[in-house]
Amino acid sequence: MKSKAFITALLILLAFICSAQSEKDQILLKDIERLIDSSKNQDYEEYKRFQFANEANSLARKLNNDSIYLNTNLNIVDFYFYDEDFEGYIKTNHKIITLSKKLNDSLSLGFAHYAIGYSYSIKKVSDSAYYYYSKAAKIFDRINNMPQLSYSLGSLSVIQLDGKDYFGADENAVRALNVLEKVKETDDILDQKWILYNTLGSVANSLKDYDKALEYHNKAFSVAKKMKDDYNNGLYTLNNIAYVKREQGNHLEAEKIFRDVAERKGLYNDDPSFYALILENLAYTKYLTGLYEKENILNLFDRSYTISDSLNDKITLTGTVISLAKFHDGVGEKSLAEKYAKEAYDLAKDIESNQIYLESMQLLSKLKLGEEGKEYLYEYIKVSDSLLQVERNVRNKFARIELETDELEAENEQISKENFYLALLSGGLLLAAILTYLFISQRAKNRKLKLIQVQQKANEDIYNLMLSQQDKVDEARTQEKKRISEELHDGVLGRLFGTRLSLDSINFKDGKEAMMTRANYIGQLKTIEEDIRKISHELNTDFVSGSGFMDIVSELIENQTQAYGLEYDFNYTDDISWDSVSNKTKINIYRIIQESMQNIYKHANAKAIKISISLEKNVFCLDIIDDGEGFDTSKSKKGIGLKNMTSRVEDINGKIAFTSQPGHGTTVNVKIPYAS
Repeated sequence: MKSKAFITALLILLAFICSAQSEKDQILLKDIERLIDSSKNQDYEEYKRFQFANEANSLARKLNNDSIYLNTNLNIVDFYFYDEDFEGYIKTNHKIITLSKKLNDSLSLGFAHYAIGYSYSIKKVSDSAYYYYSKAAKIFDRINNMPQLSYSLGSLSVIQLDGKDYFGADENAVRALNVLEKVKETDDILDQKWILYNTLGSVANSLKDYDKALEYHNKAFSVAKKMKDDYNNGLYTLNNIAYVKREQGNHLEAEKIFRDVAERKGLYNDDPSFYALILENLAYTKYLTGLYEKENILNLFDRSYTISDSLNDKITLTGTVISLAKFHDGVGEKSLAEKYAKEAYDLAKDIESNQIYLESMQLLSKLKLGEEGKEYLYEYIKVSDSLLQVERNVRNKFARIELETDELEAENEQISKENFYLALLSGGLLLAAILTYLFISQRAKNRKLKLIQVQQKANEDIYNLMLSQQDKVDEARTQEKKRISEELHDGVLGRLFGTRLSLDSINFKDGKEAMMTRANYIGQLKTIEEDIRKISHELNTDFVSGSGFMDIVSELIENQTQAYGLEYDFNYTDDISWDSVSNKTKINIYRIIQESMQNIYKHANAKAIKISISLEKNVFCLDIIDDGEGFDTSKSKKGIGLKNMTSRVEDINGKIAFTSQPGHGTTVNVKIPYAS
């Protein structure tokens, strides 16, 4: 029975704790929801919405709820993306990966891997980008999310194309197209198909399989025509088709396609960079046809150069400059060809365009005479060999990443199984140990329970008795203070006053010397009278009545400044409820002011004093300022008065500071915690 009662009480306590925690969590959850809504409110400025998202994320971390914390991270990660803060974007996506694994949220896990892959591709860290895109592809394949699988495979294909892993790029692009066969053709899906067909066309063109390249680009053009808004995809594909035809040697066909695209209405306003590219392609293709007017070609090149330069589009500008160099070389203008080849060389080196970098070096090695031309040739050979080795290493690295990723996943799966079984076994052993301990300890606790209850009852009786006695002691102390005050005032002071009057009357009956003696006694009696009056006043001061505490302090300041011959300025706030302040605190504040004024009178030779009491951030602030002689605080902190004040402040958990310099007065600053 006792064991059941104990367990019931324990369950009730746990339920109470859980209820209190649940209520606190609900408040936090509402705050998080409000902040997330504010972060999505377009009426706020971007930086303000980011602050809301960041605050929601911080609160979610305190909530100890992985699901909520995942949602706040998913909310904030977009801000890093749009601000192009890829370090923050990568870091937050790593958090999302950790949380997604805990929650078995495969979709969020896949998106986070894809996002990190994208970030590394922007940063041109191809091996890391490839690794995370591969992980994303495996996750989306496992959960049968075909669109995202296609995007991941397509991104892998682009990385492989850039690394000249043409067969790998072709394989992933074809697979990316195949998984979209049963997916509804929205504009987004059609756009993805268009990208994949263009990738396949670029792969075929790089392998000089021009017929296959045209086949893929024509398929891309057909897809673009299906789109409600093709984002100029059709025009981009026509440019690709014309480029392949030019590579085939069909210059007239290529020139016609480039010209048709260049004449499209509004192209310059829609996409000025692409318009500049088309002008460059048209100019160079016209030159290759052999049927051209030189001024017309130079005009096209000049417009392309001006537009791309004004847009700071270095990629198009580099292509225009190398084409200009080849044109001037073809028409026998060697100095101009050399000028533009050198400019192309510098631009290509700056933007890391390897193809044009090699073209410019090859052209300069032909144009430059003597040793300088040889140097460009040697550099061309060296860079070309280096790039071939890099491309070979990249292809090997991609294959190695695939293999290592598969091996790592298999190893992680095995480790997860082993950890699960180990955790299960450990949990069982721990549960058995806890139950054994509870059984043994419960028997001992039951034996002590009765004794504890008896002791608790006795302690309650003793405590009530102490409270009762304390009330009586407080009442007796108050009565005794009043009795002493009345006795001093009515008895001693009355007698002293009578004595003074008697001595005063005798003054007129004796000689001059006796009169002076008696006058001296009378002065001493006056001093005694004032001292007793002061003691009487202090004994009868009622600090318990908090509503009049400021009146008591005001009276103290007025009386002491009058006795010491000081001018004073006393300010205090009405924000403090003195009824709720402990009697101990009020007494110490009173004594600190009293002690400070005595120190000023004895040591400072001051003329005026300023006292203020304020409340700042739940702290009493007492400031006492005089215009006296001041003192060196590093040498004069051993006086009894200063020690008494410091002791009183520390007794009520406060802090005191003395600020002074010789000749510049003294400031006493006291800070005391206020608990209303």
